[in-house]
Amino acid sequence: MAITAQDVNKLRQMTGAGMMDCKKALTEAGGDFDKAIELLRKKGQKVSASRADRETSEGVVFAKTNESGTEGALVAFTCETDFVAKNEEFVELGNQIAELAFAQKPADAEALNSMSLGDLTVGERIIELTGKIGEKLEVQAFELLSGEAVVPYIHSNSKLGVLVALKNVNGTDVTEAGKDVAMQIAAMNPVAVDKDGVDSSIVEKEVEIGKDQARQEGKPEELVEKIALGKLNKFFKENTLLSQAFVKDNSQSISQYLDGITKGLTVSEFKRVTIG
Repeated sequence: MAITAQDVNKLRQMTGAGMMDCKKALTEAGGDFDKAIELLRKKGQKVSASRADRETSEGVVFAKTNESGTEGALVAFTCETDFVAKNEEFVELGNQIAELAFAQKPADAEALNSMSLGDLTVGERIIELTGKIGEKLEVQAFELLSGEAVVPYIHSNSKLGVLVALKNVNGTDVTEAGKDVAMQIAAMNPVAVDKDGVDSSIVEKEVEIGKDQARQEGKPEELVEKIALGKLNKFFKENTLLSQAFVKDNSQSISQYLDGITKGLTVSEFKRVTIG
């Protein structure tokens, strides 16, 4: 059957695909719109597969929280170029995926990709948009967090996001303090909230590094262990959140800053997601 310009335009409006792609799909489908849409999706799958080895080092981190400020989600939706990261459809889909992740709280990225988003799954939506945009797109990471007060922060480049959960709030409005701490996490990238949260493998590695340094400096063997533990304590001070010097006021630690807001206020957990 003859494919009219009106048919092509209708399919283009339905799918957002290019005019020539729509004409080819309609021709191949014999004018059947449902079959043509399926063909366009298959084209998207082919595009996705052909770009599977590409790096997605651009994109947007989305943050979602509930009205009470006790739960939050971060989703990193990535692409190949900064140009696509600013694409309206890309941002819209990223927002929809983040809303879904926040609402449904999937166990992992695979579970998120298999969830329904309208009449398609998240994975199918991504493939569909890949076919239209022509770049590899993926949910690179997502994190969920809950607590007495959860405060989000998205860095100005939209490629780095933080959620921080505060406890012992004692009825205080901690939004500003939470943002300050989230910005600290974004800038300083601590490995844990405090030394008790540092993975044992990291502790062991730092102790061994400290010992090696002490020996290279010619320190007596009986002092090597003590010197290594001293270096470990310095590591904790510089790399765990509550012990770090507050970037806005180096005269106090994050722990001291929070305690000054309201007695006992502290951080229970944080999540940090970055692209690139």
